[in-house]
Amino acid sequence: MITLVFFLEEPSAKAMLEGLLPRLFPADVVPRFVVFEGKQDLEKQIERRLRGWLLPNSVFVVLRDQDAGPCGPIKKRLVAMCQAAGHPEVLVRIACRELESFYLGDLGAVERALELDGLEKHSATRKFRDPDRLSRPSDELKQLTKGSYQKLSGSRAIGPELSLSTNRSHSFKVLVTGLRRVVERHQAQQLRPSAP
Repeated sequence: MITLVFFLEEPSAKAMLEGLLPRLFPADVVPRFVVFEGKQDLEKQIERRLRGWLLPNSVFVVLRDQDAGPCGPIKKRLVAMCQAAGHPEVLVRIACRELESFYLGDLGAVERALELDGLEKHSATRKFRDPDRLSRPSDELKQLTKGSYQKLSGSRAIGPELSLSTNRSHSFKVLVTGLRRVVERHQAQQLRPSAP
């Protein structure tokens, strides 16, 4: 059994992942979520929480929004914090710009989850071809759904519907690929015979 531990800045990320992860991994990969009170709280506590984690066979993932900050330096800072805590293997992923970019990357999932008609057709428009470029994806999603999208309940509904292969959000694809890779790597290490 592998425990996949997520350090998250907000409850909506947890809600989305709870719907997504069962389609990514078998039952022997058990997710655990440490949800912080925003980005600053996550960055303030991450080193201490990593150092204090005692559960064996744990794989760590940090997921936070980019918002208006520069993606590269944000990721670099989080990686440095994980290394300082003695965990250089932590997978750090940034949602460009917000978690809602993932949803805008799969408007068919949003349409099904929120039981709305006519959203998927917007996927072909220039604006939504690359949702990671939008400066305020949450505002775009609220406007597109005419206020039907609410952060927590929307994330809970959309997570199980998100396509693992056709999402237009590059940061979503990078998250999914990274999750698969770290779990596969950890499973391979568990199967390796220990030295005599």
